[in-house]
Amino acid sequence: MLEGKAVVRESDMPMEMQNRVMELAYQALDLHEVSDCQSIARYIKQKFDEAYGTSWHCVVGKDFGCCISHLCGTFIFFHVEIMEFLIFKDGKDLNETKEEAIGVMQKNPEN
Repeated sequence: MLEGKAVVRESDMPMEMQNRVMELAYQALDLHEVSDCQSIARYIKQKFDEAYGTSWHCVVGKDFGCCISHLCGTFIFFHVEIMEFLIFKDGKDLNETKEEAIGVMQKNPEN
């Protein structure tokens, strides 16, 4: 298990959800080897699917890049020592993605 404190790099999640996902990350690290990123990610995803509905995605690793779309209020990227955690909810079948929300906010209504 990694003993370090979780440090949030980016998030638009409510604080309650942020605390829950970091708690789940620590639980997953207790249950699985640090090198078993797939099992750690699966554990967090399943728990979030149960708590907040389906379509959650979780990426866990030491060094990765990504480009995603997500529902507003469902994104967090944090690390615990050398392990990074990216959790987000897909917006395809639900409300709107962050990019769509930004596009709506940038539109200027005409007289």
